[in-house]
Amino acid sequence: MTVKEDLVRLQSEAIEAIASTADEASLDKVRVAFLGKKGSITAISASMKDVPKEDKKAMGQALNAARTAVTEALDARKQALQDEADAKSIEGLDVTMPARSLPTGSLHPLTIIKDRAIQILRRLGFALAEGPEIETEFHCFDALNTPEDHPARNESDTFYFDSGKLLRTHTSTVQVRTMESAKPPIKIIAPGSAYRRDEIDATHLSVFNQLEGLYVDSDVRLSDLKGTLEFFYRAMFGDQTEVRFRPHFFPFTEPSFEIDVLLTVKGEKPKWIEVAGCGMVDPAVFDAVNKSRGDSAYDPATTTGYAFGMGLDRLAMIQWGIKDIRLLIENDIRFLSQFA
Repeated sequence: MTVKEDLVRLQSEAIEAIASTADEASLDKVRVAFLGKKGSITAISASMKDVPKEDKKAMGQALNAARTAVTEALDARKQALQDEADAKSIEGLDVTMPARSLPTGSLHPLTIIKDRAIQILRRLGFALAEGPEIETEFHCFDALNTPEDHPARNESDTFYFDSGKLLRTHTSTVQVRTMESAKPPIKIIAPGSAYRRDEIDATHLSVFNQLEGLYVDSDVRLSDLKGTLEFFYRAMFGDQTEVRFRPHFFPFTEPSFEIDVLLTVKGEKPKWIEVAGCGMVDPAVFDAVNKSRGDSAYDPATTTGYAFGMGLDRLAMIQWGIKDIRLLIENDIRFLSQFA
């Protein structure tokens, strides 16, 4: 019998053995017997060195054809065995039964409102900035013209560490750090967490989410601030949103204002809710920044700017008519599922 005839015989035997296998383990034994390192077809391949030169091409083609045929038969049988196992695993299963509905998740309402606020302000040319939540007294108070006897610096109002550092009471610290590292003009927003020892109630939390903004250039005016914030709140809540500015005092801005938006809760009388503080940057802040920088990049004689800070939690309350801010941190699925 010639080598070519041997190949035809082995191919036939291999395909017959493959067809009779009952599981993947026996199928693998057949593969090893014919195509393994010591397999019968592999042995013929090893003897190719003894084939006369003029016959090598024909023999090589025959050997490749046998390998291909056996490999394809192995793959086809493996797929057939898998299909049989899959079919057996669902025997008796009623495929016409309706599937169980899967609960739909969603972003937290605070994440939704933060993303929307950032998108609106980015349209106005503001860039994102960030800074540490554990801060120094300089960045949190001194640089913002807040004197040592100011109530905000009292341990009853602020979370201090033994090291003298503190949890930032606002993200205005990011504004100071930005001015320390960059020359004007700057136009940034700083969303993030802030911490105060506030009594927790329907409108106050000790840990809340804030977004602050700062615009500094050579000719920034109060009208720019008012226009920016009126645009923001109407873009956020709708063109008919009622916004009011009330004169106020902040040590780091002069003049200063608090901003209220009319909150409407179904079944209740509308009421004004404070959402932000704002004003023109006090020249004393620029002086403190210049001292920290060691130059006069923020010369109060030629530089002006405005700053604002808003509570994202309260924006969420207005957006969805939430009357108790504590709902935003209680992780009650019955409440959060409304936003899915």
